[in-house]
Amino acid sequence: MRLDLFYLSSIGPKSRQSLGSAALSISSTSSSLSLCIHETTMWRNSKSLSSKFPISNNPLYHLSSASPTAAHGGVRPALLSHSLTQSYPYSPSPSPSDSLKLGLHRADGVGALPAAADLASLASRASHLARHYGRCYWELSKARLSMLVVATSGTGFVLGSGHAIDFAGLCCTCAGTMMVAASANSLNQVFEKQNDAKMNRTKNRPLPSGRITIPHAVTWASAAGLAGTALLASKANMLAAGLGASNLILYAFVYTPLKQIHPVNTWVGAVVGAIPPLLGWAAASGQVSLNAMLLPAALYFWQIPHFMALAYLCRDDYAAGGFRMFSLADASGRRTASVALRNCIYMIPLGFLAYDWGMTSGWFCLESTLLTLAIAATSFSFYRDRTRHKARKMFHASLLYLPVFMSGILFHRIVDNQQCLTEENFESSVELSLPSQDGNVNRKNRLRNSTDGTQVRPPVSYASIAPFPFLPVPSYAAP
Repeated sequence: MRLDLFYLSSIGPKSRQSLGSAALSISSTSSSLSLCIHETTMWRNSKSLSSKFPISNNPLYHLSSASPTAAHGGVRPALLSHSLTQSYPYSPSPSPSDSLKLGLHRADGVGALPAAADLASLASRASHLARHYGRCYWELSKARLSMLVVATSGTGFVLGSGHAIDFAGLCCTCAGTMMVAASANSLNQVFEKQNDAKMNRTKNRPLPSGRITIPHAVTWASAAGLAGTALLASKANMLAAGLGASNLILYAFVYTPLKQIHPVNTWVGAVVGAIPPLLGWAAASGQVSLNAMLLPAALYFWQIPHFMALAYLCRDDYAAGGFRMFSLADASGRRTASVALRNCIYMIPLGFLAYDWGMTSGWFCLESTLLTLAIAATSFSFYRDRTRHKARKMFHASLLYLPVFMSGILFHRIVDNQQCLTEENFESSVELSLPSQDGNVNRKNRLRNSTDGTQVRPPVSYASIAPFPFLPVPSYAAP
């Protein structure tokens, strides 16, 4: 440092001025060099970023993105930058995902991918809608209750068929009954939408929960009812179709509004439940006879204890929904239990009547009596101790009674028909074992009639055979 000062002091003023200007030029050169290095670095960084992010074609972008040189006092005209960008616009190539979104065809031949994705989404949506509306239709139809109605109708069809059962007619009758029952139950929920919304056990049904609209439900109910009635009319007979249509009207337009008016609705509902087996009998035989009333009578008397137990268990819900059930006017439950017990006693003679009218064997008489005494015992227990537990036991016994009763009447009917066939075979064997002399006499008579030139004419009437054994023996026309 001392040598530098000595050197500066030893030289002249001109030399010191020239030395200062040289130092100033060196410093300015170094600063411009560092500025250029900095600008080069910034340009490389911007180029690497431009490969990752697309550069906008907006001129304002280039005008606003001033270079580092301009920031440090350098000169870069914005107009030149704008002209360059307009002359050579930057258009980044679309990515595969963008081409799929825009529906563009790729060069590698996979242009069908967007169509396949659309088809998959449409199929998924269609499947979701099918599941949704299928579930709504299932709940609107009260499918389990409707299947019970179909079972009673099918039992009536078998009982009215005699020895030969038309299985195609049976299937058509069951299908028509199912459609009519689904229509009646759907209309019932349409009319009771506001009431169902107030009850805990029904507030999640399709209409109160808003999963389906009322016009949609009415359209579904109308289509099912018309299709079921038409099927019964075309494949069975008009009597069965009339019974189905009358049952739909009675349930939807009489029983349903009556539930909010008077407790007699329970007995009207029992009539509705007694018609399906009569419908099945009419579809098989084309008529209604005294034997056809046995199973409807059993269903009528069975429904009273069944409904009474249900009304007692759901008293709070029925009160909240505004339904005038019999149990609401009976705080102690004694009248409800007595009505249930009385109708259970009414069912005891049904097994004997089925045997006496020739519908079943004697075993069904015994089994039906024991079954009815069992359900009567539960109703008597409920009459003595009117609690929810006893009412639930009577309800479960009623659920068990109906399928066992119908299975028994079908089983013993089949056994009885087999016994009749055995008796017919026995009679034919006895006729074959007659003395041969009688056979020879009959043969000689036939030969004599043939030689006389007279032909034996057929009987005038065959009315003496079943089912009219009380008519006189058929007479032959005079030759």
